[in-house]
Amino acid sequence: MKLLQLNPELKNTLTIEQAWYYGIVPFNSEQGIVTFLVKSASDWNGLKEELEIVLGKKINLQPEANEQIEQLLMQYYPRLNGDNPLNSANTQTFRLNVNDSNFLETLVKEAKALNSSDIHIETYGEKCRIRFRVDGVLIDRHKLNKAEYPTLVNKIKIAASCDIAEKRMPQDGRIRFKFNASNLDIRVSILPTLYGEKLVLRLLGSDAGHIEFVKLGFTSEESERYQLAVKKPNGIILISGPTGSGKTTTLYATLKLLNKPTNNILTIEDPIEYTLDGVNQVQLKEDIGLTYTEALRTFLRQDPDVIMLGEIRDALTAQMAIRAALTGHLVLSTIHTNSAWGTVSRLVDMGVAPYLLASTLNLSVAQRLVRLLCPHCKAEHTLHPAELPAFVRPLAPTQHFKPKGCPQCYYTGFKGRRAIYEVVNITPELTELIKTNATSIDAYLNENKIEKLWQNAFKLFIFGETSLEEVYPYLIAEH
Repeated sequence: MKLLQLNPELKNTLTIEQAWYYGIVPFNSEQGIVTFLVKSASDWNGLKEELEIVLGKKINLQPEANEQIEQLLMQYYPRLNGDNPLNSANTQTFRLNVNDSNFLETLVKEAKALNSSDIHIETYGEKCRIRFRVDGVLIDRHKLNKAEYPTLVNKIKIAASCDIAEKRMPQDGRIRFKFNASNLDIRVSILPTLYGEKLVLRLLGSDAGHIEFVKLGFTSEESERYQLAVKKPNGIILISGPTGSGKTTTLYATLKLLNKPTNNILTIEDPIEYTLDGVNQVQLKEDIGLTYTEALRTFLRQDPDVIMLGEIRDALTAQMAIRAALTGHLVLSTIHTNSAWGTVSRLVDMGVAPYLLASTLNLSVAQRLVRLLCPHCKAEHTLHPAELPAFVRPLAPTQHFKPKGCPQCYYTGFKGRRAIYEVVNITPELTELIKTNATSIDAYLNENKIEKLWQNAFKLFIFGETSLEEVYPYLIAEH
């Protein structure tokens, strides 16, 4: 039997405690009767009657292999750290009740237990659901009654200091949350939709103490090129990639390298995702005129050594960043492009003169996050060359690994992510190519053995650390 695609409504028939206590999983619901899968080796005596009393529903029981039940329980009713809730008195459970005063705390703790980065709360007609983003993928966690939804939204609005009377315009807020021994910042975004307001809660760790440059995922050659560039006293270092690719983490790790008593470091961010002692951090507030460009103008009068911009969004910000680099400052920032060299074209399109860019750009980095296969359950298979694009077939291994699923990874088949990079130092040769507005530097990268994103992704595939499905988008983007 294949794993069920259990929808949130059916899943919420049981709490986590009930599912594990009885060793059952809801299978379907028809005409008011709920069918549960139950371990074939279990003692069913009185179970049906007890469940009908506890749940207030008519019940059918269907036997299933013990191993299958265990997989389904771990997939849809996961416990913290994979503990067996039948054997552990300290296992943490999560039972969401909108009317409970600490429901937000329960929701956040569940998200953190699953290493989630975002919580999505949304409504569609009569359906309301809560999803978590885990390792870059959204998974359903809870279904809510339509009547409960306004209460949930208002409680979060109050906690985030938003206007509960405003339902037609987007709003942004922030919640400071105490999680274990550390503080957690939650960025709240509220968007009016056809059926009601959609909320996204971004979970931000407020302390950058756990971020270390050596743990980012650079190869030794990439790390050497990167650190050589950040040691320069002036110029621009740009990190590109889509939202959620780890750019901010790389920037903070770089700031920690540069954070010395002899340096004056200023940052303008939206939002401030981590705090760093010794770094002067400024929160962007466009509604009162504190924009990236306005902050940059003030920064230049603050005798800075290092300036970090959260993002280069427009031509004016790009021009100000160039000006800061020309006047002897080291500028770090992010930009949305598909490759390291694509950053050059993007800035030129923004109106930056190629000769100015050539004289200020020190380093361009593209980065992505790739999901890693769970080391406890990944399954080895024969690789058929036709599964790969033609240009990488000569490099392909004979065997590869596919995701399977186990209790350690909550039966997703993946556990954790790793950053891959494309690190391009701007050498005198590249400086000349920038001035001529060259659109491609593939020959230069090959000659200097600088690996592109697809090559680093393909290495993870060859070494059995990720799946073909994860690296395939990088392969087809190359050709």
